[in-house]
Amino acid sequence: MALDKEQVLEQLREIVDPWQGKDLVSGERVEKVSVCDGYVSLRVVPSEAEASATRRDALQQRIVKAVKSLGDEVQQVNVEFTEPSGGGEAESSDAGGASTSAQAGRAQNAAAGHGSGAQQGGGQQQQQGGAPQSAQQNAKKDNPLPNVKHTIAVGAGKGGVGKSTVSVNMAVGLARKGYRVGLLDADIYGPSVPTLLGLADHQPRGQKDTLFPFEVHGIKSMTIGKLVDPEKPLIWRGPMAHGAFRQLATQTDWGELDYLIIDLPPGTGDVPLTMSQMIPLTGAVIVCTPQKVAQDDAVRAAGMFKQLDVSVLGVVENMSYFIGDDGKEYDIFGRGGAVEMAERLVLPVLGTIPINMALRANTDNGNPTANFEGGDKLAEELDSMAGNLAERVEGRADESGRPSLSIS
Repeated sequence: MALDKEQVLEQLREIVDPWQGKDLVSGERVEKVSVCDGYVSLRVVPSEAEASATRRDALQQRIVKAVKSLGDEVQQVNVEFTEPSGGGEAESSDAGGASTSAQAGRAQNAAAGHGSGAQQGGGQQQQQGGAPQSAQQNAKKDNPLPNVKHTIAVGAGKGGVGKSTVSVNMAVGLARKGYRVGLLDADIYGPSVPTLLGLADHQPRGQKDTLFPFEVHGIKSMTIGKLVDPEKPLIWRGPMAHGAFRQLATQTDWGELDYLIIDLPPGTGDVPLTMSQMIPLTGAVIVCTPQKVAQDDAVRAAGMFKQLDVSVLGVVENMSYFIGDDGKEYDIFGRGGAVEMAERLVLPVLGTIPINMALRANTDNGNPTANFEGGDKLAEELDSMAGNLAERVEGRADESGRPSLSIS
């Protein structure tokens, strides 16, 4: 049987507060329980008697031990303490009992060349690792990006499907339609936006704890690829990736945006969970190629967003077909596979992007704008993809904001 929330709550009922005389659950000490693929995330309100760090550590160890007694299905337990008044900042600890927030903040600021931001950015973040709260719960929190109208996550179940290429062209396509657009490269371990946008000669700029985005091709962008040695691998554990994402998202001066496109790393790991905890998302886009193996992973990605209570706005089939020099279309990977998957999941298809020699060349040259200026099938498909996304998002916004009239 898969690990679920009720099993975790049952274990927490075994932990009795000697001062209150009640267990953590009946004493209403547990504010949040999230479970996803063996990762458990808890938010607990400490009692007045547990104000000291020593007693909080002792409680944290009891909680971790109780949850881990559920068996090998428990991969990691993260405990976060909040003040009863809700006015203080959350203090988060991983299963080892050590606070990792400041560590993650320091790691990212060291990479970015900032000093004081580690204390500020790291101290505010939550420990990542468990399933995040729902979008509705996030909406009730303070939005860290209040000047962004729509936040769109672009994800995929596996790497190599062209997710970053789709993200970049989606952002540029929206900008060409008159929207104010930002692009956040959240692929911490394999950032490709510096190449895709041609940022080789651009240097990062900032002031104190604020990063200024790169402004090219009509969009604003930020990527960790311009803040670290491009040839050095980022061998970071989850908390460090969590801190890096938080600071890239919230310490970048985005200004007023209609859309912020977030290019996620492949899979269903740390960064997507962190993002859903921190940012109220308008929705997500799934990128998939026609092959069956890509479809299988894309279905998992769609399931992840569903579990995170994030609406999937649609599917983009990338590498859908090949356009040869003779102008003919060839179905190299079995055209339409991702479209069939979208129909099975009852999701709209936002676009079908071909394999194209010009797309490859423009991508390598960091010139996505040229993809829209050829007057060919590629430009038509990319423009249609951006338009379909905007129509889907704006249509949902209109629908959600439509007043209702009740006549009796």
